[in-house]
Amino acid sequence: MKQWQSELFCTAFKKEQLPPCNNAEIVLAGRSNVGKSTLINALLSQKIAKVSSKPGKTRSINFYSVTTSEEIKFMLVDLPGYGYAARDITERKKWWRLIEDYFASQRNVFFVIHLIDFRHGFLANDNELTKWLNNINMPRLVVFTKGDKITAGKRQQTYNQYVNEGIDSLLPPFVTSGINNGEMDCLRKGIILAKKEVEKVR
Repeated sequence: MKQWQSELFCTAFKKEQLPPCNNAEIVLAGRSNVGKSTLINALLSQKIAKVSSKPGKTRSINFYSVTTSEEIKFMLVDLPGYGYAARDITERKKWWRLIEDYFASQRNVFFVIHLIDFRHGFLANDNELTKWLNNINMPRLVVFTKGDKITAGKRQQTYNQYVNEGIDSLLPPFVTSGINNGEMDCLRKGIILAKKEVEKVR
C-alpha cells in the first residue's frame, strides 16, 4: 500500500487556537505512554510526532492533514494523553476542558481511534473515556498498541480474551507494534474502511 502524504497543520493548547473544520476529522485518543506518537509516525511513515519516554509529554491537540493513496483527505487529530498519575487534579481538569471544547466546537468528527495498551487492556481511565464517548454517540475504532510486548504464543489468546469481554469498535480491533509495516498497512486500510462505514449512516 502506498504511503500517505501528511504534514503537521497546527497545534492548539486552548479553544481559541482550534482551526476551522474544513475536512473530515479522525481523532486519536489514548492513555499517556500508550505509544500514540510512535503509532502516528509509523502510520504516516515519517517522524512527524515527537516521541518521549516521559508520559504526558503532549499537552496540546495536534492536527495532521492527511491525503491517502486513494486521494481521500482528512485531518488526523491527536489528543493529549490522559490518565497520567503524576498530573494533579488541575492538570487533568484542563485536559477534559480542552477535549470538551474540541468536541463541542462543531467538528466534523467521523470516529475516534481509541488506543489501548495490549498488555493491560481497558483500564479505569479507558473505561471513563469510553463512557464519555458513548454519551456523545461517538463511534470508535479500537487499536491495541505494544503488541510486540506480548509473546507470539500468547498474542491470540490475549486478543480473544479482550474481544470476548466485549469491545465496541467499528471493526474488529487491530493489534499494532508501532514499527511493523504490515500492521500499519492493515490499519491504514481499516481507517479508510471505518470512515466509509460511518459515511453510510450519516
